[in-house]
Amino acid sequence: MLPSTIPKITWSSHWKIDHNAKTVLLLGTTIQERDAHLRETLLATKAAGVLKDLKGWREELFSVYGPDKIPVVSIERAASSLFGIMGYGVHLNAYVIDEEGKIKYWVAKRTLDRKTHPGMLDTTVGGGKATGEDPFDCMVRESTEEASFDKELLRRDAKSVGVVTYFYVTDERSGGEIGTLSPECVYIYDILVSADFQPKPADHSVECFMLMDVEELKEALAADKFKTNCALVLIDFFIRQGIITPENEKDYIEIVARLHRNPEFPCA
Repeated sequence: MLPSTIPKITWSSHWKIDHNAKTVLLLGTTIQERDAHLRETLLATKAAGVLKDLKGWREELFSVYGPDKIPVVSIERAASSLFGIMGYGVHLNAYVIDEEGKIKYWVAKRTLDRKTHPGMLDTTVGGGKATGEDPFDCMVRESTEEASFDKELLRRDAKSVGVVTYFYVTDERSGGEIGTLSPECVYIYDILVSADFQPKPADHSVECFMLMDVEELKEALAADKFKTNCALVLIDFFIRQGIITPENEKDYIEIVARLHRNPEFPCA
């Protein structure tokens, strides 16, 4: 947590704060008690209206894990970066191989009224993984909700291809507090689709989908048109597809390492 965040939160008697030790301790003997205490605190803080992040309250929960990888509390997704909590999500890369054997990729464009990163470009599908949700099931849910994918197509052809882990520092594009620390782990899935496949917006989050070739993707990346974590997922896709290689990228090893950071605290 940032020191500047501490005085903005409406702490209750269920917390012990030691400013000298720079620690915040949540009391409660069971996860149910801790969940209730944390929710009470966050709702009171939201009502005070002093933190922009909480205006985007989603009623979605992220798990916070202990050293044994067992959840110790669940936190509202909108508040996770305020506490520096590891967030979890899924991304789906949908791509086509054209008649010349070249890759084309389905890019989503965010709507202009999105709270975070309005109008920027995304991977084909991306979304947060809620507490207790299986990553693959989350990918299926997000893909049907955002892009009208057929569930059977996803269950048959989508492939798990790893994770991307990173540490994001929020900026003005995030729509909330600036400078909060947001570590994240994203489960990645690829799906090769046919030339006649067409994703379609199914909710308010996506304005449209565009089929882009590799050069167009590179230009958009260089112009900073992609949402930050989506750019990382796309670079990971380039590496796995042999578009970025040790032969054409002098910083290849550093790029690969930065896409797979080792979190310095317990995670799933």
